[in-house]
Amino acid sequence: MNINELREHLCSEYPDLCPLFSVEYGDGVLVVDASRLHDAASDLRDLGFDRLGMVTAVDTGDEFELVYRLQSREMHAGIFVKARVARDIASIASVTDLWPAANWQEREVYDLFGITFEGHPDLRRILLTDDWVGHPLRKDYQDDRIIRRPDYI
Repeated sequence: MNINELREHLCSEYPDLCPLFSVEYGDGVLVVDASRLHDAASDLRDLGFDRLGMVTAVDTGDEFELVYRLQSREMHAGIFVKARVARDIASIASVTDLWPAANWQEREVYDLFGITFEGHPDLRRILLTDDWVGHPLRKDYQDDRIIRRPDYI
């Protein structure tokens, strides 16, 4: 199955998401609703995406965008799966049951952004101490010890 055949399959399974599937730099990008993330990830795993390369998040200021990088060694293809969650909810289903490698990556996102992963087997801080207050990669994070740099862009 190549990336275009994958697109056709995903469009038949998720017709409402089909317009959101694109191919950039040879990799697919699928944007899913947060409530459907686990189902879409499970489908992709069943289609042969056997490797979870990364889980990260982006704080857009209004919401968080979760980004998952999946790869298929058999198809020699990669896909980014993106889902957005509201700042006030900041919760999404864990994919550790699909790819155990998500365990530490989801913990890192939890630690630095404060996003919780429902169903995670051991969701606790991984980089910062247990008594750390806040989540440093959030745009609204405040710490008097931080020296703010001017905007160079």
